[in-house]
Amino acid sequence: MALMARSRHPALVSSKFAANMAYFPNMMQTLLHNLQPLFQAIRTAGGSALIVGGAVRDAVLGLQPSDCDIEVYGLAPEALAAAVAPFGRIDAVGRSFGVLKLRQPGGAEIDLAVPQHRSINPLGEIGTMPIPDPTITPREACARRDFTWNAMAMTPAGELLDFFGGQADLQAGVIRHTSEAFDDDPLRVLRAVQFAARFGFRLAPETAARCRTLLPAAASLPAERVWVEWQKWALRSRYPQMGLRTLAESGWLAYYPALAALVGCPQDPAWHPEGDVWVHTGHVCDAAVAIALREGLSAEQREVLLFAALCHDLGKPLTTIMGEDGRIRSPAHAEMGVAPAQALLGQFGAPRRLVDPVLRLVREHMALIHVIPTERAVRRLAVRLAPATILDWRWLIAADASGRPPLRAGDPGARVVAMAASLGAATGKPAAIVTGRHLLDLGYTPGPALGRALRNAYNAQIDGEFADITAGLAWLAHSASNTVSTAIENPSSTTEEADAPR
Repeated sequence: MALMARSRHPALVSSKFAANMAYFPNMMQTLLHNLQPLFQAIRTAGGSALIVGGAVRDAVLGLQPSDCDIEVYGLAPEALAAAVAPFGRIDAVGRSFGVLKLRQPGGAEIDLAVPQHRSINPLGEIGTMPIPDPTITPREACARRDFTWNAMAMTPAGELLDFFGGQADLQAGVIRHTSEAFDDDPLRVLRAVQFAARFGFRLAPETAARCRTLLPAAASLPAERVWVEWQKWALRSRYPQMGLRTLAESGWLAYYPALAALVGCPQDPAWHPEGDVWVHTGHVCDAAVAIALREGLSAEQREVLLFAALCHDLGKPLTTIMGEDGRIRSPAHAEMGVAPAQALLGQFGAPRRLVDPVLRLVREHMALIHVIPTERAVRRLAVRLAPATILDWRWLIAADASGRPPLRAGDPGARVVAMAASLGAATGKPAAIVTGRHLLDLGYTPGPALGRALRNAYNAQIDGEFADITAGLAWLAHSASNTVSTAIENPSSTTEEADAPR
């Protein structure tokens, strides 16, 4: 079975390449004009400068450059810092490696770097250490960049330097490593994953082979660097499924066993004609991006949605069975998916602020799907989901429903969201009606008894026993033992009512 269904999207570059190239000078004109005083200061100090990296790539693609990296030749880092000091505040984010960040008045930021050669890491770690070397030529410096289209550069006069066929690879939609220096930083494999997801590109076979040789280094990468690339996969991708296919083609899927287990995990074709769980997950991630764009989700909302989409069916390899009737089922896969999702997010280096809502969405993504919701059930779902929300849940299950081509997508959470909105529970769990202040006014003293009373009152509120403070205080007054307990906190309760693990 194929590791990933082929993404169905138009060629991003080939049909528009000529037009983009004609537009290229205009994309850079303002940037080049604004940088001329900085370039002149560098020349006066005895150096020469090139715009490099993503700004050049994006302009060739017809995109607005989102950042600006300048490489400076012929100057040591200290001389470079002195030359550009009049243009803003300098932060030596990597001064020992020849990298400076220039923060200009008005908030604009420019990264300036001295070209580098690499040497063996003195600490014995995998990879090499960059050493500033202002004598390196532009071609030598570009050869050390990751991919051919990131190795393009532009002179202050607007001349494009393309030593390694970056334009041709952009036109073909290919991710190709620039040189053997690719091996200097194994993180470049994950950069290939997020670039494939952003641009819909395919990994060149020779680059895929080189990535596979770097798999032993995966465990040595710092978690914070790994997270940057996976976060870009979530926040910048248009075709996340293409990134997942690149992960498989690179051989690095094996490093993520929770994802690798999805490959070949069968699904009932009546519900999932698209194929196995791996193929389904790719479609769900693509659908999640479409929803994020359509709904105008914030970066935080999109991040939660994309990782929940990626993780939502990780419990299926643990639970999938063939029934006596010949039908494939995955009972309790939502609950069983929490542990592998937590492990995978840990490998990504994901922050806790993301992990908690994603795990709750994974656990609850099957809740209330095949039942008529009640107000009590909807309020309980809002409580179990927090800090995720019923709106987050709606977007996830809509993506899940859309990830089953050719079955038509729907909006299975719409009815639940409408009811939640009427209950004030669509964007978070309902606020407590009875608070500590009310209990203190009734004569409670701070301590365990007050805490129990607050929990009991909130559980009663969620169960619909009261809806305002007058009724809430009356409920307290007539509660004989103040030991009301509901399934929200009961670990032996049903799947629908059990609280998700934190």
